[in-house]
Amino acid sequence: MIVKNEQVALPRCLASVQAIVDEIVVLDTGSSDRTCEVAQECGARVYEFEWCNNFSVARNQSLKYAQGEWILVLDADEVLVPDVIPTLKQAIQSQEHLLINLVRQEVGAEQSPYSLVSRLFRNHSDIYFSRPYHAMVDDSVSQILNREPRWQVGQLSEVAILHEGYQAGAIASKQKFQKAQVAMEGFMANHPTDPYVCSKLGALYVEIGEMQRGVELLQRGLSSIQENGPSRTEQHSSQDNRNVLYELHYHLGIAHSQLSNPTQAETHYQAALQQPIAPKLKLGAYNNWANLLKARGNLSKAKALYETVLQVDPIFAVGYYNLGLTLRSMGQLGAAIAAYQQAVSLNPNYAEAYQNLGVALLKTGDLLGSLEAFRQAIALHEQHSPAEAGRLRQGLQEMGFQV
Repeated sequence: MIVKNEQVALPRCLASVQAIVDEIVVLDTGSSDRTCEVAQECGARVYEFEWCNNFSVARNQSLKYAQGEWILVLDADEVLVPDVIPTLKQAIQSQEHLLINLVRQEVGAEQSPYSLVSRLFRNHSDIYFSRPYHAMVDDSVSQILNREPRWQVGQLSEVAILHEGYQAGAIASKQKFQKAQVAMEGFMANHPTDPYVCSKLGALYVEIGEMQRGVELLQRGLSSIQENGPSRTEQHSSQDNRNVLYELHYHLGIAHSQLSNPTQAETHYQAALQQPIAPKLKLGAYNNWANLLKARGNLSKAKALYETVLQVDPIFAVGYYNLGLTLRSMGQLGAAIAAYQQAVSLNPNYAEAYQNLGVALLKTGDLLGSLEAFRQAIALHEQHSPAEAGRLRQGLQEMGFQV
């Protein structure tokens, strides 16, 4: 791993792998806290590296110190899931696998709770990271597969890594958007039609509200794949293209939804869902398409899509919340209450779910239950959105309730 000022997160991350790895290599890129000491206390070999605004260069330096046959890459805000360890150990026994893709869960994500990451690979002399921000080994792996077709790329279906770095607080505190934008814009200057960077940078533009730039880049990425096809024909590149196509269509769906183009948004969500990738990786498109249908009044189809979401991932709290909203709109208050309760049981910090649970309980005449749910909602809103807490409290007071 590469790190900088991660003394708080590092112990939990390293504790998740200490018992199963043969060595821990930590490359520090300029910490001013106790990161290096903490890493050493956890049994890591620590090396120093002068940061150069390029994640690939740093990660490639860290690879030079690795001595094991297989390499697992983690960031400090990630942990390895204990339940996956037996499967992981079995997977690396294969003589054919060069790279094993892992499913990562984005903890607290409301859009795409799962992603596929290339983090487990052989310590092969020709495997290296490329791209300055979203550093990955995929480009070099594809080159090896072209030369040495005996190798294969595997994938574990169960969640292997938990990642907390995309929560709003973490993004803001580390200025992730700004750093990503600068790095990817620099790369794109020399690779203007690279579909992967078009997808990532286009999605970032949409996220920060630069819709026109975002849509243009996402469309450019689609055109690049459609006009040129895969640059290579082996299985790894084909899988890459499927994942990138999904991301391009998915983020175009988000952009057109925000631009009030529901028909175009729906078309892109449908195209995203047609990509032959793991169902868990498509939860964002399922959920967003259902949101679009709910907003357009197609409640029965929205309900069916939310139920599909929850079949794929029974612990997706946002799915239960959205299902609850739909059921309430359909007049099914009992089922809506059950959905909200499931959402808050999975995510006890879900203020909006508590608030809507309070509304539904009030409609059924459960005054005590309703007020308790509203109290929970206000307490949670006060932590992150005091203005919303004030509005909710005032609304309840105008109805004659003291909370």
